[in-house]
Formats: sequence, structure tokens, C-alpha cells
Amino acid sequence: MAITMQAEARSNASKGSLRKLRQEGKVPAVVYGKKLESSSVISLEEKEVLHLLRSQPNAIIELTIPDAGKQPVMITDVQRDALSRKLVHVDLHQINMNEEIKASVRIDITGDSTGVREGGVLSVTLHEVEVQCLPNDIPESIEADISALGVGENLAAGDLKLPGKVQLVTDPEQIVVGVLAPQKEVSEEEAEEAAKEDEKAAARSEDANAVDEE
Repeated sequence: MAITMQAEARSNASKGSLRKLRQEGKVPAVVYGKKLESSSVISLEEKEVLHLLRSQPNAIIELTIPDAGKQPVMITDVQRDALSRKLVHVDLHQINMNEEIKASVRIDITGDSTGVREGGVLSVTLHEVEVQCLPNDIPESIEADISALGVGENLAAGDLKLPGKVQLVTDPEQIVVGVLAPQKEVSEEEAEEAAKEDEKAAARSEDANAVDEE
């Protein structure tokens, strides 16, 4: 089910007008699409956009655009302030519900790895994958079950189980998550030996400095 949103037209793109817009709780945005005569310069309610990004970033939005009516769109790019992380600008694209599109989908790590139980360290290297499918078939997330992973083993993008109508775009060889071998613990004897070597090195350094001073 599409989420409905109302867009407001905006024309003045000066820094002052954009600042005033954001102070009013709105986000500057642009809608692109084949069915639009030109890109639509609009503003959206910041609260609605933030809620959408947190809950359903790939949701289909039934957006009412001034002079263009209701159009199915998706958020394709979000710009945030580098320091405050507040929304600065949003790009949306009008979509055809009967044409496949590409989208980034969040990976959810599930299961209890045998390797981690044995002392291994879980290393997550990929947090989302790119897929291709019809807009209505885009999953909210994709599970990565690590239950069978032992120490030294990895789960690649190609190992993920995708819904039947969803195709993987990300390189299937790209590692999603792995279990690293635990770092070797240094024994007390090894630590004492290392400390002695440090002391010897410090003493040699002091002797060398003394010779230089002479």
C-alpha cells in the first residue's frame, strides 16, 4: 500500500528562502520523472520524511504534486548537514509500477553463530545490498542468517535468500559478514619478556645518547 504525501510548490531558491523553509519544518525537494513536463521543485513536511526514512525508506509514495496531480514516486537521494545531520534536501523519482527498478535494501543479521560462541569475532562489512524488481516487490529488508558460520567463514551477498521476484545487483562475491579468529592472548611470561626487551631497548638508547653528548 502506497503512502500518501502532499507536496507544496516552491519557486524561490535563494539561501534565505531555503533557510526560512527549513525553519518552518519543511524540506526542499525535487521530483524527476518521464511523465512530468519538467522537474517539480517542491517542499515536503520534514516530520513525514524523517518517519518514512526510519520506517520504510523504499516505500512507494503517492505524492500529490501541484499542477501534476498524484504520482507514484520513491525517495532516491537524501542530503544531510554534515554536522547536525538535519535534512537539507531530498530527491524523488516518479516510477512506473510495471517497470523494474533498482533499490538498496537493508540487511538484517539473524541467528547465533557457532563461531562466535567459540570465541570468534563477528565482522559485518556490508549493511545493504542493491536489488532489482518491480516497485511493489521491493522487500523492507533481507535476512542474513549467520547460525552456521564457524570461525574463519564468511557469508557473501550471493548466499542471501531473496524473494522469488527479486534479483541481486550487488556483486554476489562481496562479503556481507564473517567470523574472525579471536586475537591471541598474550601470556604473563610473554608480557614480562616483552617488557624486558623494552627496558633493554631504552637502556641502549640512553647509552647512545650519552656517547653523543661526550
